[in-house]
Amino acid sequence: MQLDLYYLMAQALLEAKKAYSKGEVPIGAVLADARGHILSRAHNQPISLCDPTAHAEILAIRKACSIQGNYRLTRCLLVATIEPCIMCMGAAIHSRLSTMVFGAHDVKGGAAGSLVDLSRDDRLNHRMEIVSGVMEDECRELMRTFFQARRGKGNKPDKGEVPKWP
Repeated sequence: MQLDLYYLMAQALLEAKKAYSKGEVPIGAVLADARGHILSRAHNQPISLCDPTAHAEILAIRKACSIQGNYRLTRCLLVATIEPCIMCMGAAIHSRLSTMVFGAHDVKGGAAGSLVDLSRDDRLNHRMEIVSGVMEDECRELMRTFFQARRGKGNKPDKGEVPKWP
């Protein structure tokens, strides 16, 4: 069975829209096994959970580890709408994911090639494949719309930060 990255990204986008509706930065993630079966899904919740580590990727990894009964997720892939930050890439590396897939780059904080590339750092003991640009326009547009609303240029979510998004 070949993996359908567009289906998985569409599922991650549904999660991102849940975050948007809650006033959270709209990032979603799904974690799938090697056959493409979704083990977990999550969306950003640092504001609602009062937890700076409650990023979509971290929550999806935690759920998948719990389901698998193992802190290692070898031969699994994580699909996120936006390039993961340093914390999320660190968790992906420690969980031994084989592949990281993301939609839009995050030039200000991305740790899978934009700001830094932890997936290729020879000082670390695990490498993973990076696939970028899957449904990139849709992922970027959701972020842009969210932050424009935060700056008073659209429907305004009621909580959170107001960083710029290109």
